[in-house]
Amino acid sequence: MTSPTVVAAVGADLMAEFFTPADVERLRAAARALGGDFARADALADIEDLRGARVVVTSWGAPPFDAGLLDGMPRLRLVAHTGASVKAFVTDELFDRGIGVTQAGLAMARPVAEVSLTFTLALLHRVVEMDHALHTTGGWYDPAVGPQHQILGAPIAVIGASRTGRAYLQLVHALGARVLLVDPTVTSAEAARLGAEKADLDDALRRARIVALHAPTVPETHHLIGARELALMPDGAGLVNTARSWLVDGAALEAELRGRRISAALDVFDSEPLEAGSALRALPNVLLTPHRAAGTVEGRLDQGRIVADEVEAFAAGRPLRHRITRDRLAVMG
Repeated sequence: MTSPTVVAAVGADLMAEFFTPADVERLRAAARALGGDFARADALADIEDLRGARVVVTSWGAPPFDAGLLDGMPRLRLVAHTGASVKAFVTDELFDRGIGVTQAGLAMARPVAEVSLTFTLALLHRVVEMDHALHTTGGWYDPAVGPQHQILGAPIAVIGASRTGRAYLQLVHALGARVLLVDPTVTSAEAARLGAEKADLDDALRRARIVALHAPTVPETHHLIGARELALMPDGAGLVNTARSWLVDGAALEAELRGRRISAALDVFDSEPLEAGSALRALPNVLLTPHRAAGTVEGRLDQGRIVADEVEAFAAGRPLRHRITRDRLAVMG
């Protein structure tokens, strides 16, 4: 086979999750429009000759696109990522060489927001503690689990007006929550248009019954929530994190949760997979999922559709809708 023009460095199982047969055919058609063929491999290293590659479709585990790699792909003009964050492999070298970068993060916002909403309702209604008690004791209802609350009228802090943060905000606002939005880039007027009250972090932590994290992983947000911040949360409040563990001091959170003053629902961890001996696994006030918030059937197919749209647009000479610039990369999660 001659050097392909469109390469999907995506494992076979993920390829089937992301791309319908029709979208695979769109990738093939784009390759033909660019004067060559389409090829899929588990990794770029599995393709012997990449000199003709114009487009590379990536997935998790992609290698850094540094000078050494790019020298072997002199015709490369687009990297299209099936996920959201591209920080792990996108380098300045790509931008310096004028190579476009795009990604499918928009498709992940809704499913992650839905999981955040699920977590929110579970913590408000004490589902986690009651489920744990019924599984592990011979008892029935124990008032010690604390009061249950409905979302209607509940003060909920949204930390970060990212795409996912806004999708979550829309959901909880529609259910009648009183939303406090913490984001230095959002004005009070814009927060009001979103159905929220702009607040600073400390004020929001003191007032909120649920704190939902949706901030980006930039230096300023590292351990944004530490021991001091957790102590500000009211007794019985809950922390929801479907964003990045980067945002939370894990040791401080574990210590606070051991005291059972607050609860938490987590989809992301400092070490993944979560260690078998992690104390979080045994705590009755913690809901855990294995970093799968975006893993819906529909969301995965939307990710593939976006990538196929972008590759198709590139082959036709149209603008990319989800382009990542150097400046945007600097503030991405």
